[in-house]
Amino acid sequence: MQKAISSPTDPIDGAFRLKPAQRQGLAKLGLKTVRDLLYHFPSRYETPAKEKAINELVAGETASIYGQVLKTKISLAFRKKIPLAEVTLEDATGRIKAIWFHQAYLARKVAEGQWVKLSGKVTMRQGELYLANPSFELVSEALPQLAAGTSLFHEAPPPPTNLRPIYPETRGLSSLWFEHAIKQVVGAGLLEQLIEPLPESLLERYHLPPLREALALIHYPRQEPEALAARKRFAFEEIFFIQLERLKSKLEYESNKPYQIKESGEEIKDFLGHLPFKPTGAQERAIETIVADLGRPEPMMRLVEGDVGSGKTVVAAAAAYTVVRSGFEAALMAPTEILARQHFDSLIKNFIGDNINIGLITSSECLKFPSKINRRAATQISRPQLLKWVANGEIPILVGTHTLIQKGVKFKRLALAIIDEQHRFGTKQRAALVKKNVGAAPHLLSLTATPIPRTLALTAYGDLDLTLLDELPPGRKTIITEIVAEAAREHAYAKVRAELKEGRQVFVICPRIDAPDPLKELALNTKSAKQEARRLAEDVFPEFSVGLVHSKLKPADKEAVMADFASGEIQILVATSVVEVGVNVPNATVIIIEGAERFGLAQLHQLRGRVWRSDNQAYCFLFTSNDSGQGSERLRAVQTAKNGFELAELDLKLRGAGALSGGKQWGLSDLGMEALQNLKMVEAARTEAKQLLEADKNLTHHPLIKERLDALSTKAIHFE
Repeated sequence: MQKAISSPTDPIDGAFRLKPAQRQGLAKLGLKTVRDLLYHFPSRYETPAKEKAINELVAGETASIYGQVLKTKISLAFRKKIPLAEVTLEDATGRIKAIWFHQAYLARKVAEGQWVKLSGKVTMRQGELYLANPSFELVSEALPQLAAGTSLFHEAPPPPTNLRPIYPETRGLSSLWFEHAIKQVVGAGLLEQLIEPLPESLLERYHLPPLREALALIHYPRQEPEALAARKRFAFEEIFFIQLERLKSKLEYESNKPYQIKESGEEIKDFLGHLPFKPTGAQERAIETIVADLGRPEPMMRLVEGDVGSGKTVVAAAAAYTVVRSGFEAALMAPTEILARQHFDSLIKNFIGDNINIGLITSSECLKFPSKINRRAATQISRPQLLKWVANGEIPILVGTHTLIQKGVKFKRLALAIIDEQHRFGTKQRAALVKKNVGAAPHLLSLTATPIPRTLALTAYGDLDLTLLDELPPGRKTIITEIVAEAAREHAYAKVRAELKEGRQVFVICPRIDAPDPLKELALNTKSAKQEARRLAEDVFPEFSVGLVHSKLKPADKEAVMADFASGEIQILVATSVVEVGVNVPNATVIIIEGAERFGLAQLHQLRGRVWRSDNQAYCFLFTSNDSGQGSERLRAVQTAKNGFELAELDLKLRGAGALSGGKQWGLSDLGMEALQNLKMVEAARTEAKQLLEADKNLTHHPLIKERLDALSTKAIHFE
């Protein structure tokens, strides 16, 4: 297995003899160096199984046995569909079989005559005991007591002195492989080469073990408290460095000179006076805060977070109006063409009569408002003409998708960059938009309707000031949410049909695109979008038009289906959670969510928000086959929670950070996500990071931290 290990920076491929499947597995996990291997932490620990002789095994228990391999066999079971490996093992007291389902390759890892240690559950099948999917280790020779034909296992074993680490696996790499590989790394003395990146004073203040000790404890804890102490240290370290990166990025961005927008107050009064409704108090406060930010000598970096229907678009429009009336330009970037077009249409409604030119640029079309022929409508124009007018300032507001960040798009004096659902854009994409100026940094305003737990907001969005829109417009009716068991499905369909006959539209959300393969997967009760679309069209609602959209469709086809649904040509839209964010179809008043227990609470709230777009009564039916347990508790929470923020916090508590929807997109490991359940830890890490930067802005006196941070950080955004 091992070649030669000399440094933590050695590539894993150079330190171990790897098979192609193992190389692929390491690449999938993002593990490249020996150091990466050391930071591949156990996901849990097991107490070593009680060691027994074969004749002492009892069905249902978990045990470890030592024995010599008599026979290996590979076959197919259950109507020849499932590959399995079978090994017959013998010790001085008897024989037993070990069987691995779906892991036929394991039979090739042992040879007849070898001695092995097996640990697993003892199972009874057709009157015969066997070990089901046990872990195994090759041992160099038989234990003395077995070779002599006697057993010492009748005596009570000593209490366990350590816990066995269980590592996250992937195809080609088992937990046992990681256990052995990490033992080789530690045995080579590489822990001694690692340098502690955290200040000693910080470790003492929060009672955190030093790096080398923490690595030893997390891989080889003797008792659970040692493992917890190590995990606490690495969780704190990860959050601390993320906070440092975010806060340092904020300081660097704020060091640039922005366009200062000195607003007299008349512009906002004019804008609010044109609205056909009275803004909520939360909207007014948000607008006031943003206008104040625009007048400061450093560029704004603010995130506006609000539930579906809370009015984020109006807040963004007010900011854009202020900027344009002051003689500057604004850009708004949305993640999809549908959302970009919705923002374009919304701005037209807000600015109609104000003589403000608005442009739209996507990969498929370019529009300008107003048209010369009809001052209340938009018109198509050529891309070169649109880009020319944007560059000379004749179109002061430009809405678009990622097309906005292409090299050909230039602005005259871009003072405000608005990014909708910013977590759906990569860091480089966001940086490219705000870097569309020469000489000044635009103010940055991000919008999100995704409910975010406070700890995640402080971490993933640590470089942004946070504004919450926690009020809904008056008169907005609460969505009637029902949990529907399988037996009540037809009754729910009757309610849906009544809405359809009234001219309303319906979303149907399924957890997956295709039906599961019964030979490979256990999700037999999971509805698939493709099958459900056919079933609804043929058997349930044949008198209505049914459409289908999912992530495997080509972008143009997806956009066409969504456009048909928005126009009313499609009455029932079957989809995956691809419609989760931002789609605005006010006439849709019903959403059915199949397999609701499979979604996170925040995601369910987002999906439900698709039908919270008008003053009509809306309905959400949570179809489930799980009538009890935590799944039922979570669905009841969707019925009773007051808002998405409350649900996001509850989701974090009930499901754990590792299951938080979209966790990986924030750049956090599973251990970092665990830390999000500890608000005090996140706040402490943020405080320490802030104090460190206040004392040493450029980290001149902390070279190790600077080196680590440089490896983590994207390039800072500077304007010269």
